[in-house]
Amino acid sequence: MSDNYYSRRKFLANTLLATAAATAVPSFLFSNELKISGGTADKVNLACVGIGNRGADIIRELYNTGLANIVALCDVDMEAPQTLDILKQFPDVPRFKDFRQMFDKMGNQIEAVCIGTPDFSHFPITMMAIDLGKHVYVEKPMARTFNEVELMIKAAKKHPKVVTQMGNQGHSEANYFQFKAWTDAGIIKDVTAITAHMNSPRRWHGWDPKITSFPPAEPIPSTLDWNIWQMQTYGHQFNKEFVNGQWRCWFDFGMGALGDWGAHILDTAHQFLDLGLPYEVDPIRLDGHNDFFFPMSTTLSFKFPKRGTKPPVEVKWYDGVDNLPPIPAGYGEQGLDPNIPPPSNGAVLPAKLNPGKIIYSKDLTFKGGSHGSTLSIIPEEKAKEMASRLPHVPQSTSNHFANFLKACKGEEKTRSPFEIAGPLSQVFCLGVLAQWTGEKIVFDRKNKIITSSKNANELLVGPPPHKEWEQFYKV
Repeated sequence: MSDNYYSRRKFLANTLLATAAATAVPSFLFSNELKISGGTADKVNLACVGIGNRGADIIRELYNTGLANIVALCDVDMEAPQTLDILKQFPDVPRFKDFRQMFDKMGNQIEAVCIGTPDFSHFPITMMAIDLGKHVYVEKPMARTFNEVELMIKAAKKHPKVVTQMGNQGHSEANYFQFKAWTDAGIIKDVTAITAHMNSPRRWHGWDPKITSFPPAEPIPSTLDWNIWQMQTYGHQFNKEFVNGQWRCWFDFGMGALGDWGAHILDTAHQFLDLGLPYEVDPIRLDGHNDFFFPMSTTLSFKFPKRGTKPPVEVKWYDGVDNLPPIPAGYGEQGLDPNIPPPSNGAVLPAKLNPGKIIYSKDLTFKGGSHGSTLSIIPEEKAKEMASRLPHVPQSTSNHFANFLKACKGEEKTRSPFEIAGPLSQVFCLGVLAQWTGEKIVFDRKNKIITSSKNANELLVGPPPHKEWEQFYKV
């Protein structure tokens, strides 16, 4: 990465450190856990932070379970077009621009919170909610930096009565139960390599990768609170290319294709193969690499060590329209699966290969999609031979949203709590650092530090937070 880029980050970090010490923090941010009142035996009182775009989808899914009362809506732009439908659906629900004020004024009426904001802003909202004893449903990935995810895991462990769920919704569908059953039965064993791929066009495809600065400042929409939108990434000037999903394009705000789709493709393999954290991440291919937004095509190699009797595993990640992985013989149909949700911009885009994974074990090869799509054994002849030996796969008792709400009521346990979703998210954080720096990442799994690069190791934490947000970094 360029010296100018690091100089900009160091200047911002030093400025934030100097100003943070001189500013008092509002007292309500240090409140003790609040006693819940106003809920019913059948429904959970739910506050919603981030109510447009994907946030709106989450609210509808949670509400449609019949298990939630929507008691508060919070968004930094309550008059934006993407918020209008939800506001019409819940016209009498109290509205806030600042989640801190929402918790301060309505804490006793809130039992749980759903967070559908950009990747970088998951962390402060989650940390405050957990500290107040509120159950948390947060979109994937859990946070933007490795350290933020680590603190979220620690906060959840410190508050064991708080229910947590990351929103990789396929983790409550057929693939989850099949992968577990096949692993328990020894069908999936001795895995040595996994290919993961997402080759649909992304938002930044077509941009000029020879960029030398962020886009120029534009007038801030009158309805948008830009300072709260930025949260701890304070220091950016408004540009339309930062908001409404475009944040996913930029290293400073989002996690690219890996953070967006990795949790839908690699979640079950990561959990049931006990992968944990890698010891090395190698950026094999970075087409159009720059210091600001994600490459046009990426190939990453993640290396995981032996775990007990399980052999070492190499996971290779491929994204980019023309960066297809090697396809084994007998793979079969390669077209786009209509059952897999489209990319986050909502467009149904053509793809040469269905997003998914290929899992190689000592004796078998498995083909799988993303989200809840089930695995199949390839080639087809081998699948027919194995059919009589495959175990029964139980049906899901609840979708991901109902699973969270039932867990809030003590009826189930969440399937993607922070103790499981956290290390998965940290794998993606390390992958993004390899994309950002262009360097091979050598990672000390025990001490959770990068030993190969001082700059990359500093990015595990990122710059010190802005003065309004530093208290969330203390567990």
